[in-house]
Formats: sequence, C-alpha cells, structure tokens
Amino acid sequence: MGKHKKEKSDKNQDKEVKLVVRIEVGLRDAFIEACQERDTTASREVRRFIRDFLTRSSKEP
Repeated sequence: MGKHKKEKSDKNQDKEVKLVVRIEVGLRDAFIEACQERDTTASREVRRFIRDFLTRSSKEP
C-alpha cells in the first residue's frame, strides 16, 4: 500500500514543478486579494499568464 502511494507521488512530480518568484510583499498581497475577489487562485492566474505570454510570443516576428 505504501509503495503505491510513493509511485503516485513520483508520477505527479514528473508533471508539475514549483516556480519561485521574488516579489514585494505588498504586490503579492494585492495579487492574492484580487484573485480571491475574482474567485480564482494566484497559481491559476500565473499559469494563465504564462500560457498567454507563450502564445503571444510565438506570434511575434
């Protein structure tokens, strides 16, 4: 049973990584608050930003 959980954990590690970003506390707090007001999460919005950025970047000459 413990081995199965370990394998599942390893599988998730292959799909996701953490991105550490240094920003000012006030900027982070305002971002978190804005996300909560819009019923979303900071992680979701950062992922959306990255996808949009990559899409726009691939269209630039």
